[in-house]
Amino acid sequence: MKKIIIILIFGFITNLISAHDLHYENVIFKKWNIECVNLKIEGSFYLLKDGKVFIESANDKIVTYPIEFFSKKDQDYILQINERILRLNNKIFYSKSELVHDSSFINYQFWIIFTLLSVLSFIIFLFAEKIKLIYLVLIFLSGISILLSSFTTKMLKAMLTPFSPSSIDSAFIPFKPNVHTFWDATYFYVESKGIPTTHNMMVGISNHGWQQQVPIPQCYIETNAWPIPLNPVFASNPIPVDSIHFTRGAIAIAVNGVPIFNVHTNTGVDSYLDGQLDNYGGHCGRADDYHYHIAPLHLYNHTTLNLPIAFGLDGYAVYGSVEPDGTPMQALDANHGHFHNGDYHYHGTVSSPYMIARMAGQVTEDVTHQLIPQAAARPVRPSLTPLNGALITSCTPNSNNNGFNLTYTRFGLTDSVVYSWTPTGQYNFKFYTNGNLDSTKNYKGFVQCTIPITTKIDESFILASDGLIFPNPNNGSFHLKLNGDFDQKNVKLISIFNLNGEIVFQIKQFEPEIEIKHFPKGIYFLQIQLLNTQFTSKIIVQ
Repeated sequence: MKKIIIILIFGFITNLISAHDLHYENVIFKKWNIECVNLKIEGSFYLLKDGKVFIESANDKIVTYPIEFFSKKDQDYILQINERILRLNNKIFYSKSELVHDSSFINYQFWIIFTLLSVLSFIIFLFAEKIKLIYLVLIFLSGISILLSSFTTKMLKAMLTPFSPSSIDSAFIPFKPNVHTFWDATYFYVESKGIPTTHNMMVGISNHGWQQQVPIPQCYIETNAWPIPLNPVFASNPIPVDSIHFTRGAIAIAVNGVPIFNVHTNTGVDSYLDGQLDNYGGHCGRADDYHYHIAPLHLYNHTTLNLPIAFGLDGYAVYGSVEPDGTPMQALDANHGHFHNGDYHYHGTVSSPYMIARMAGQVTEDVTHQLIPQAAARPVRPSLTPLNGALITSCTPNSNNNGFNLTYTRFGLTDSVVYSWTPTGQYNFKFYTNGNLDSTKNYKGFVQCTIPITTKIDESFILASDGLIFPNPNNGSFHLKLNGDFDQKNVKLISIFNLNGEIVFQIKQFEPEIEIKHFPKGIYFLQIQLLNTQFTSKIIVQ
């Protein structure tokens, strides 16, 4: 009988300890007041990221609103909860020996469990006639083991959640449909041709910097898409980005789909200072693949300042001169990045190391000093040698949009390379010296691909509106007015998406009246991007 009582009590306490995970169950949902849209919702605080608040409802649905939409009381509550989470995050990332838990989380459960264990031990001590010490040791060890696993593994799992794919995707939206994105449980994938559409290429490469390579669109699609880890792991010993490591291939992907390489050559030369790059920090590699070597800060002319301009292939974002919340850039660590509001990211600067000094996340470098996994370019012709004395003056697409005309000056003469490709993968190159045709070469290469244009629209993309559309519903003609303090001059991009996520209309300035009468009847989403924010409204065309 004594043994049965002991087993029952031990089983009860074991069940009590292991069944409760930091009181995540039986959640009492808070009522939130979304003043901007006169809406009240119930749910629990999930995440504050980039000025957006994620609320989880009772049915596990995540809804998102900018923090300024909430009442002042709710904003104070959100900031208070987020500050507590940040303190816990800092303990995890900065103190390896200190996986200490916030006392407000565990105080009452810890003392209840400790008291019950003590009572059980006392009962055993009174009634058990033999091996009392063994019983005590077994129960205490079991209880402590379960207690520790309950308050560490689960807690760490809750804090080290993957980056939201939809938040990553928001950085690429300004450059769609020239890029396409999708994701699985492990990676966020970027599909592109690696050719920028917001600036020219190659102009400004001088002296010995040009190796006679020219930009040819690549097929970074499907299984050859650029992978960004959704679960980045902070490295205990970050690998430097220098003249030894990562001298081949990319270390990041820009939000316009152009890869970014190490600024150092394998001889230790800074390619930017050496004149090897064009006016936008890029040039072509041995596979005629265009890529950057420094942070593409110029992309902020086409996106908002608080969005990333690139993502490292270790999973961490690259920002410019401001933080994700719009405040000025803070001091940077040895990686050229830092933690901010619980998230780690890099910053791009105009001086060395320009972007990533060390890979903050865990990555794999192969024997060729390339970070893997990553997409690969496909050459259509042999690589060439540097052409000393050449200065590239233009690189313009041809009228058929199936090739380029590249011109350069050398020894007082104007020379050029005129090249194009066919739908079957035939590549033709014509070389001119001072306007006279010197030679022609033909190569059999890969067939040019098409970038998908559809993407999924999810809940986090459809945000509440800061603008006013009238009339709505409409017959395909509507007026647009910005509310509050938003300045029309700060509008960078207006896009309209259909329900499949396809961009069906886009302009790069504010227009008070928009005509979409040729659109089929249905529901659309109008997205307005300003300097420091973006918002989306639903449009109904009848």
